[in-house]
Amino acid sequence: MLPTTSVNSRSQGNGALSPRDAARHTAGAKRYKYLRRLFHFRQMDFEFALWQMLYLFTSPQRVYRNFHYRKQTKDQWARDDPAFLVLLSIWLCVSTVGFGFVLDMGFFETIKLLLWVVFIDCIGVGLLIATLMWFISNKYLVKQQNRDYDVEWGYAFDVHLNAFYPLLVILHFIQLFFINYVIISDSVIGYFVGNTLWLIAIGYYVYVTFLGYSALPFLKNTAILLYPFALLIMLYLISLACGWNFTEMLCSFYKYRVK
Repeated sequence: MLPTTSVNSRSQGNGALSPRDAARHTAGAKRYKYLRRLFHFRQMDFEFALWQMLYLFTSPQRVYRNFHYRKQTKDQWARDDPAFLVLLSIWLCVSTVGFGFVLDMGFFETIKLLLWVVFIDCIGVGLLIATLMWFISNKYLVKQQNRDYDVEWGYAFDVHLNAFYPLLVILHFIQLFFINYVIISDSVIGYFVGNTLWLIAIGYYVYVTFLGYSALPFLKNTAILLYPFALLIMLYLISLACGWNFTEMLCSFYKYRVK
């Protein structure tokens, strides 16, 4: 069994950490170290970040197994290397430019779309979801209410980024090849293909999020995080019956936002 207690429960002779060591493990200190490394690209492990991106599609359990190793060696669940965030940002920029090209947007319209996707779709929604999941997991899913057992906010945000990446690739990259010629075609096959891609993308998000919290050994009842699958499938079937085209709605929304 991997250790589940935080640094607060570890002793050093007199039963407590020294003030200097305790300061190194505060949330503020970890956040400062993370942000500082954003400006030192040579210190980032981009090869390992690429490995994580690959396995988020093929075997996301292996990615979260690495979070266990980080907890053992560095006493924190959240990433301490911003390489994954940097690569995700590059993916966002490239895919959004492609989206603007497919939707026949001008240069300034594409820039507006890029700013919207980065600061609203990814960061804004991510901060909201991470904070909500951080609160819910610490309030209702922790096995024993103890300060030594808690979900780090940084880890909650990492889980969101992990789940957001497959969704981004499916909806902002793979889908681009089908938008103009298949999906937006006012046909049954169009909204079937588009809505199916949405089902797979959001399904990936729900599943990877579930894996992230179920990987924490001090949480209970994490299976409830899979319940949105029932609503997702129901909405998918209703959309096919009613002829709703989620991709067409998204494209119309993006065009409206950049006007």
